[in-house]
Amino acid sequence: MSSTPFLAFAFEIRAELDPSLHIGHGDGEATEFTPITGGSVDGPLLRGRVLPGGGDWSSTRGRVCQLDARYLIEADDGAVIDIVNRGYYLEVSDSPDQYDDELQVSHAGIYYRTSPVFRTDAPAHRWLAASVFVGLARSDDERSVAIRMYLVR
Repeated sequence: MSSTPFLAFAFEIRAELDPSLHIGHGDGEATEFTPITGGSVDGPLLRGRVLPGGGDWSSTRGRVCQLDARYLIEADDGAVIDIVNRGYYLEVSDSPDQYDDELQVSHAGIYYRTSPVFRTDAPAHRWLAASVFVGLARSDDERSVAIRMYLVR
């Protein structure tokens, strides 16, 4: 038995977005808020929908965009799950295309990763709050983002 951790695909979140709102900028930094208006959750370990009302606060310093999103998921069984999803978006030349089987999950030149934390007291979903995940994000278009969630095993 190997003790080396590995990633197992858990589910994909597709979040629908409204246009970003400019909050302000400081010395070399720009801050924006992007409303999350809905979406879907689909995968072998979780299915449901993204509830409207969440959002993503982003701070861009130079080439690095730091993300801090918070929103709610409603599982197919009705349980509500809180997610805080922090991460980074950065254009870098040494980041390769990445695939999960046939699906391209990240694009060359883009480092777009998240580290989600889940909270719920729903018995069927408590495992989310006791697990570590890595998210590989990609923009689907101007109005949506897809984040493939991988469980660290």
